[in-house]
Amino acid sequence: MEPQKQKKGQINIELSDEVAEGTYANLAIIQHSRSEFVIDFIKMLPGIPKAKVKSRIILTPQHAKRLLKALQDNMKKFESMHGSIQESDMENMPFNLGGPTAQA
Repeated sequence: MEPQKQKKGQINIELSDEVAEGTYANLAIIQHSRSEFVIDFIKMLPGIPKAKVKSRIILTPQHAKRLLKALQDNMKKFESMHGSIQESDMENMPFNLGGPTAQA
């Protein structure tokens, strides 16, 4: 069988098994400079005072803006299919994820 020929302008993207599993994150911290946006994806667990950055993505401002538009488009599509996403009270986020409060 002959391998599929790549069409002009088409990008061949490879996804390893490890990356395909994904990484859970429940907090993102975004910083920027004049030339780049840095997004740190973090996993915080209830009752554990230390959190780890699980992934860091560095984008140009142009790519960050494209990401924002893509997320907005996907959010509209998701909510049209599944209903409005209710935002939780962000006052206690991200430092209290519902775990026990420390007491002295």
